[in-house]
Amino acid sequence: MSLAHGRHYLAIPGPSVMPDRVLQAMHRAAPNIYTGELVEMVHGLVPDLKAVARTSHDVAMYISNGHGAWEAALTNTLSRGDKILVLGTGRFCIGWGDMATALGVETQVIDFGLTSDIEMAQVAEALAADTEHRIKAVLAVQVDTSTSVKNDILALRQTLDAAGHPALLCSDNIACLGCDAFFMDEWGVDLMVTGSQKGLMTPPGMSFVYFSDKADRARDQADLVTPYWDWRPRVEPEIFYRYFCGTAPTHHLYGLRVALDMILKEEGLENVWSRHATLARAIWAAFDTWGQGGELKLNIAERETRSHSVTTVDMGGGNGARLRDWMIAEAGITLGVPLGMDDRPEDFFRIGHMGHVNAQMVLGVLGSIEAGMKALQIPHDPGGLGAAVEVISGSGGLTA
Repeated sequence: MSLAHGRHYLAIPGPSVMPDRVLQAMHRAAPNIYTGELVEMVHGLVPDLKAVARTSHDVAMYISNGHGAWEAALTNTLSRGDKILVLGTGRFCIGWGDMATALGVETQVIDFGLTSDIEMAQVAEALAADTEHRIKAVLAVQVDTSTSVKNDILALRQTLDAAGHPALLCSDNIACLGCDAFFMDEWGVDLMVTGSQKGLMTPPGMSFVYFSDKADRARDQADLVTPYWDWRPRVEPEIFYRYFCGTAPTHHLYGLRVALDMILKEEGLENVWSRHATLARAIWAAFDTWGQGGELKLNIAERETRSHSVTTVDMGGGNGARLRDWMIAEAGITLGVPLGMDDRPEDFFRIGHMGHVNAQMVLGVLGSIEAGMKALQIPHDPGGLGAAVEVISGSGGLTA
């Protein structure tokens, strides 16, 4: 007998849980892609996409996953033989750099490991050594989905400014836009990439590249740009067809329209950020308590550098894989598999708490984890679920 029967919960860090309203908006016949309702709706999406990123800069929409956004960002700003600085804090910025290498770009990598955020002193040293300003762009992730670290993008801008370095500041926000606070213009970010399937609560298949005037000027010299990834025709297209260099992702657009309404018009972006922060703190409280009685610990020790959208857990002793299997078979919950933890992947799992999540969903995951640890006799201190309840009950409301 299993208790997993019923509605399964996919508690992985993307694709995130899709609101029923988003799915219902997509469940419709194909629309006219040349005139009428869809065309007007997409024109209205642009200012709302900018609002989520707190920017007045341009945004180009693509039919792709996040890797497509990576390639669009690189090909519109760089040429073969250019040099970039890649700041690794897990799997994903390293992967972005690997893509640049494959395109013929020289990459200088500073790898800060799997448990640390960016150390600005090392960045400053690398920028100071680049006296000829060969580095054309600095690549970072605000949140790395594999390690769950959150990097200080504003501090990175301040480091570039202090060095007097003209490199573009490029931020990967695929895991965190609409979950962790982000201010593209205020923080001086030149280029940002994100996707539809996490904080934007829309199925995988769309990605977005936001770019400043400075980044667009780099497009004038970029010899990697190709017709499909070129962002200029997508920003102010003469005909709707050119928004997407072909047929639009029609049903994704209907879903995205509803998702943006939920974020901006109904809940409010600041309240969305606060909800994610409170739910993240509840998760941290549970694991901090459980960890007092065993090997388990959060992958990122410092609270200030933990993501509000994903949490990576080190269970030790092969218990991550054991608990993941138990959760699927006995609780009807799928936890995220580890990424980049190649030396001992069986020790880790990840919890996605991004987008359309609330208190009962997070408490359900935590309660099931506590039951699983007890069933599997994984050493832990009791009281983790109670610690999470204290965070939520004492939060003054999830939007406070």
